[in-house]
Order: sequence, then structure tokens, then C-alpha cells
Amino acid sequence: MLRTSRRGPGHIEAALTLVGCGSVGPLGHNGPVTGPVTHDRSEALFARAAAVTPGGVNSPVRAFRAVGGTPRFIRSASGARLTDVDGLEYVDLVGSWGPMLLGHAHPGVMAAVQEALARGTSYGAPTEAEVDLAEEIVGRTPVEQVRLVSSGTEATMSAVRLARGFTGRDLVVKFAGCYHGHVDALLASAGSGLTTLAVPGTPGVPETATALTRVLPYHDRDAVTALFADEGDRIACLITEAAPGNMGVIAPDPGFNRFLAATCADAGALFVSDEVMTGFRASRRGQWGLDGALEGWSPDLMTFGKVMGGGFPAAAFGGRADVMQMLSPVGPVYQAGTLSGNPIAATAGLATLRLATDDVYARITEVGDAIKDAADKALSDAGVPHTVSSAGTMFSVFFAGGPVRDVDDAQRQDTTAYAAFFHAMLERGVYLPPSAYEAWFVSSAHDDAAVETILAALPAAAAAAREAARG
Repeated sequence: MLRTSRRGPGHIEAALTLVGCGSVGPLGHNGPVTGPVTHDRSEALFARAAAVTPGGVNSPVRAFRAVGGTPRFIRSASGARLTDVDGLEYVDLVGSWGPMLLGHAHPGVMAAVQEALARGTSYGAPTEAEVDLAEEIVGRTPVEQVRLVSSGTEATMSAVRLARGFTGRDLVVKFAGCYHGHVDALLASAGSGLTTLAVPGTPGVPETATALTRVLPYHDRDAVTALFADEGDRIACLITEAAPGNMGVIAPDPGFNRFLAATCADAGALFVSDEVMTGFRASRRGQWGLDGALEGWSPDLMTFGKVMGGGFPAAAFGGRADVMQMLSPVGPVYQAGTLSGNPIAATAGLATLRLATDDVYARITEVGDAIKDAADKALSDAGVPHTVSSAGTMFSVFFAGGPVRDVDDAQRQDTTAYAAFFHAMLERGVYLPPSAYEAWFVSSAHDDAAVETILAALPAAAAAAREAARG
């Protein structure tokens, strides 16, 4: 059984010796591929897709523009592994960008979904699954009521609208580098795909859409205090990622979220904690379980997504009952969605949360620690400047010396070195995020063999990064 580096750095060295140092090639259905590796079917599909879809993808980062090469078209996934249309297998460290806490095609989730599918796919009417999922979310978090929606963007958009309706104010405060979906007002200085593609803003968002948005540097308490002193009586809400994961993972300083909550309360504004990524991922109770639950404070509103959908399009926003009661049909703030609370998505999310036991989080922590320590060692041995940053079970490897505390720090990294590192890992059967500004995700399905594949690939990938940096 794998043990983490809490036993000391010698264990990682022993693990690397055990599995070899970068000698493992791309994996096929029955082990390493020994012949020439081709991606003919992925290339053909990408060409077809480019003719009918902008950039050949339905979400920009998937296009591999930040790392180069042809995106892998995936045919199937099981446990910790992906299989592409060319029959090549990869250990997955993307996890559908976070939702696959239990790994792909978990038997318990699949059985629940298959049972629900047999009853139909959508009714446009209330279901028991919606109630069960809402109760599960309320039971794990400080929210008193929750409304289910279909995407993280929809959740944050609705939360901001609700905050404005509740307070009667217009201004929204956010942090540079924090991404809250592609809502017009929240795309100002956003992270994630915009940072990956070096887009400072986006055409199609008029100045009037962001005129009521104030953007501050992350972690800058003085800037927060000054803005609230100047415009506090106009601020409807401050929204932040509970732990930023869209400029790479950056844990909030101890007490920073508590400071934000208190500042908002003093000004009569609402504190909106975006846990679309961290919710039920950073810990069993999300990032709030790592700070607010211990420090004795709660956000006024929270947004959720990814894990709570179990791999299906599902999200939610919730908060204090008096705030949530402003929503229609009981209040005047309108929000609706044809597929909100879809019975299949609600069933998958409920099954995922119920199966996410303490043992699941312990395994994810154990695996994550081993990978982080091994990546740190491999890059250090290769002389590649880097910083390993984590928030709960989420982590990133920045290809820049630390500390990394905001988007400016994140953008100092060597993306050319990361691209070389990415492709060296991919060639050895490990699928990383195709962007230096994203989180790495592990699951409870990452068994010892999957971890050994990752550890074996790291030294050669680190060497490739070193050569790219020199070039």
C-alpha cells in the first residue's frame, strides 16, 4: 500500500527507484506501448471538429493552444485512467477539471444513474432526488437553503443577482485572477482560460457590463479596506474563490476569508464564497471546512459545482435563509432553469457525495502528498525553478520560484517549460492539465499502480522542462 512522504523524503526516492526513472512509455490497453505511437484518430477528429466548432473544442483550454500539439479525444474512462480514440491509456490528473472525486465510472455512481435513467431523463417537475441532494449540501455546509442550477456560471450569475436584489445596491467586488464563470460582469481580470490564452479581457463584454465591478489584487487587505471605506455603501457583494484554483491553486492566507466576511458584514454587503471548484473537493466540507468551520464564520452566499454533480452538468447556490427567500417564487428576484435539478444529474451528485467518506478523503490526501513531494523532488533535482502550492486536496505546480500569492506571481512562470513538462508526462502515460494555470486533481481511484506511473514519469519530464527553459 502506498504511503505518503510523511515518512520522509527517502520514501519518495525509494518509490522512484522501485518504478524506474522515466522509462515508462505511453500506456495501451495491456501495458506500455512498444511500437510507434500515433494519434491519427485524434488528429482526424480534431480536423473534423475545427470545421464545425470554433477552435475544434467546446471549452477553450481543451484545444492544447497553451502547450501545443493535438488534443487527445477520449473514448472512455475508468477509475484513474482515460483511454483515447487511438487506444492509448493515460493516468488522469485532470478528473474532468475536478468532479471525479471517486474516479471515472465509479460502480456506485453508475448503478444509481442507470436506475434513474430507467425512469426517464427529465420531467420539468420537482423530484425526490432534488430534495435529497439539497439536504446533503445543506448538511455539509453552512448554507440554510440551496437552489440547484446547471452550471457554475449560472450559479455565480444568480448569486450576484440575488445579492444585488437583497441589498438594493449595484457594485460587485472581485479579485484579479479569480474566475467565476463567463458572466459578463465577472470576466473583468478573470483567471482560468483567459490567463491561459493571455487574453486581458474579452470582446463582446461592453464597458457598461463591468462598470459596476471593482477588481482588487488578491490577498491585498489594504486595497479591500480602502475600497470599502470609499464605496462601502454602494457595494452589494464581494465574491471570491474560497481558494483560488483558476490561476493555479493558491491557498488563502490564514484569516483572509474571515477578514473578507467581516469587512462585508460591517458594510452591509454580502460575502459570496465561490466553491464551484473547492466545494466537497478541498475537503469533505470544501474550503469552508478548512477555515470558516474552524474560525467560526460563514459566508452569506456560496456557489457549488463539479463534485456535487458527479460528472454531470449540475451546480447550485445557497446561503442564509433570509437572503434565499428573496428568490422567486417567494420573493421578487427572478431565477429559473428548464433543466435545473435534472433527476439524472441530481442522482449522480447525491451518490458521489454519499460515497465520499472520510476514507475517500484520506486516500486522496495520501496520493496527493506523494505526487506533490515527488514532483518537487524531480524538479529540484533538475534545477527547474518551481513552487508547489495546494489548498486541501487540490494542488498546482507553478514553474516559477515562490511565493505565489496572486495572479501577477502566477504569470511569472515559464509556460514554455511547462509545455515541455506536459508533453513528456503525456508521452509516458500521464494526462496533466493542458495549461500551467490549472489545478491537478487526484481521486480515490488512483491506486498504487497509477501513482507509480506518475512517479516514474516525473524525472524525465523535469529534465525536458529544464532543457526547454535553457532554450
